[in-house]
Amino acid sequence: MNELLAIWAEWIRPSAGLATVQWSILLALAAACGHLIHRYTGLPKVVGYSVIGAFAGLAGFTGAVWPLQGISLFLLELGVAVVLFEAGGRISLRWFRHNPMVLVQSLLESALTYGAVYWALTFMGMRDTVAQPLALLAMAASPAVLARVLMDTHASGPVSERAMVLSTLSTLYALTLCSASAGMMRRGRHVLTDMSLTDTFYPVLVVLGLSFVVGAILALTLRTALRVMSPTSENTAILLLALIAAGAALAANFGGSAPLSALLGGMLLKQLNPRPWSWPRQMGTASAMLTMLMFVLVSVVAAQADWRGPVAGLVLALIAARALAKIFGVALGNAGSGASWRQALWVGCAMSPMSSVVLLLVSQFVSAAPTLGRQIAGVALPAILLMEVLGAVLATVAIYRAGESSRPWPPGSRASLKESKDPANES
Repeated sequence: MNELLAIWAEWIRPSAGLATVQWSILLALAAACGHLIHRYTGLPKVVGYSVIGAFAGLAGFTGAVWPLQGISLFLLELGVAVVLFEAGGRISLRWFRHNPMVLVQSLLESALTYGAVYWALTFMGMRDTVAQPLALLAMAASPAVLARVLMDTHASGPVSERAMVLSTLSTLYALTLCSASAGMMRRGRHVLTDMSLTDTFYPVLVVLGLSFVVGAILALTLRTALRVMSPTSENTAILLLALIAAGAALAANFGGSAPLSALLGGMLLKQLNPRPWSWPRQMGTASAMLTMLMFVLVSVVAAQADWRGPVAGLVLALIAARALAKIFGVALGNAGSGASWRQALWVGCAMSPMSSVVLLLVSQFVSAAPTLGRQIAGVALPAILLMEVLGAVLATVAIYRAGESSRPWPPGSRASLKESKDPANES
C-alpha cells in the first residue's frame, strides 16, 4: 500500500496535501460502510466506522502516526471533549441526592473492574508498573460508543439512562486517575510503587482541581451566553464548539485534563441550567463529523498494534476480566438502586465498549514514559480495537434485550421492512 501511495503522491499534488485527500476518501468510505451496516444488520454505524479504520490501519495507512501528536491528537481531544460535554450535560446531581445507590453502584463497578483486571494481568506474569495503568484504563467505559448505539437504536428507558450515567462516571474516574498517574511518570515516579497514600492523592487533586476550574469557566460562560442567545441558534453552536476547543487546549497546558474539564463543564452547566436544551441541527452535524473522525482515527491507530501470541493472551485476559467485573460490579451495587436484577445485567453488558477516551489516555502514558508507555500500549491498543467493535455489538444486543429500542431487530423482520419504507426513518 505504501508503494501505491507513493505513486499517487507523484501523480496528484492537491493544494491541501495528500493526507487531506486520503482522510477525505477514508471518511467517505466509513460513512457509506456505517450506513450500510446499520441498514442491513441493525448494528450501530460505529461498527462500520471502526471496520473501515481497522482495514486501513492493517493495510498500512500512513495518515495517523502513533504516538499521536499535533493536529491528530488535538482532533481526538476535541472529539472526546465534545462527546463528554454532552454526556456530562445529561447527569443531574439531584438524582444522586434522591438515589445515592446509583453513585455507590458506580464506585463499586469501577473499583471491582480495577481489581479484577489488575489481578488477572499480574496472575499472567505482568509487572505491577504495567498492570496498574492498564487496570486504570479498563475502568473507563465509552460514552461515545454508547451514545451512538442509543441514537441508532432509538433507545430510551432506565437501562439506557443508567448505562450512560455509569459509563460517564467511570470515565470521570479513569480520566482523573490516569492523568495523575501520567503526570507522576513524567517525574520518574509511579503511583503504585513509589508513592505513599498521601502523595498519591495530591496529583489526583491537582488534576481534578485544575480541570474543575476550566470546566467551571466553560459552564459559566455558556450559562451567560444562553441568557441572551437562543439554544437553537447556529451561533450558539459555533460558540459552544469554539469554547470547548479553547478549553481543551488550555486545560492540558495548565496541568489538567481537556476531556475531564469538558465533562465537568457539562455537569456544571446542567446544574446551572437544569431545563434541557436541545443542540441545534448544525451542532449535531458537526458533532457527528467529529465523532466519526474520532472512531476512524482510533481504529486506524489501534490496528497498527502488535498482535503476537503472548500479547493476544494478555488482551483476552484484560477483556474477560473487565467484562465480568463490570457485570458483577453493577449487580453488586444494584440493591436499593431502583433497578431490577435483569436490568442490572443489561446495564453491565451495555458498558462493555472501550474506545477513544482510553486511546487518549494511552497516548498520555506514552508521552510521559516512552519505554513503559510502549508496553502499556502493546496491550491496550488491541483491546481498544476489539472492544470498540465487539463492545458496540454487545451494547446493541443489551439494549434490544432490555426492550428499550423503538426499532425492531433483526432488520429482516416484517416490522423492520415496513419501517424502512417510511421516508421519515431514513438517516
